[in-house]
Amino acid sequence: MGFQTLRRINYFRLSFILISQFITLLLVMAIISLFIVPDFTDIWENLWSDEMQFSLKLSMVTGFISTILVMIFALPIGYTLSRFDFMGKGFVKAIIDLPVAFPELVLGLCLLLLFGNSIISKWLEVIGLNFVFTKQGVVAAQFFTALPYASRIMKSTFDYIDPRLEFISRSLGYSMFETFLNVSLPLANKGILASTIISFARCIGTFGTVLILAGGSYMKTEVLPITLYLNISYGNMGMALTSGIVLMVVSFAAIYVFERAEANL
Repeated sequence: MGFQTLRRINYFRLSFILISQFITLLLVMAIISLFIVPDFTDIWENLWSDEMQFSLKLSMVTGFISTILVMIFALPIGYTLSRFDFMGKGFVKAIIDLPVAFPELVLGLCLLLLFGNSIISKWLEVIGLNFVFTKQGVVAAQFFTALPYASRIMKSTFDYIDPRLEFISRSLGYSMFETFLNVSLPLANKGILASTIISFARCIGTFGTVLILAGGSYMKTEVLPITLYLNISYGNMGMALTSGIVLMVVSFAAIYVFERAEANL
């Protein structure tokens, strides 16, 4: 009986391992094909073209700005949802998480309606902010796409921190803000790092929201995913593959930085 149970367990273990390896193999083959199919002479020339240089620079600049803004808001949101009880908490959590379930195109449409011709857009124009078909719109699109992911990671991070440590800090005379700054944030360092890296990768890869809100304007609001989209539309596969490779390299670099930094924490 024990031997039969062991065999069933082994079959269960083996089947799950094979499923995991099969999906991994498919993903590896898909990634490798991106580097095998193209002509690398063409890729090298496209890499130094004005369009690719503009697209890469705009992606990196907007990605960094968006990530900083995302983390500024994700930290208090994550902490609030983890630590505080208040009226409408469930509604707030559901709305913040909702863009995760939204297709990016729908989120972009919602933002376009909000910032396009509304009272809010008129107020923003007074202080010089215009998010429709502008570089500022790229940042806004990336921000609202990445914020739900960062907020969820930060909430989970603070959920795993023992609240008693904060109570001890408060009992020793620290204010709530001082406790957050000196106790909660240092204990959440790995979660903050993970949230930052994932937010940056999410910002760099945002397509649908950027396309609808900021537009797919050639060398104006053209970030890397838009470059890929535009050049596939034009039939310029060389430039499309180049942008895909650059996006892949940036994603791998972000993951590598995260793994190295996490190992050193």
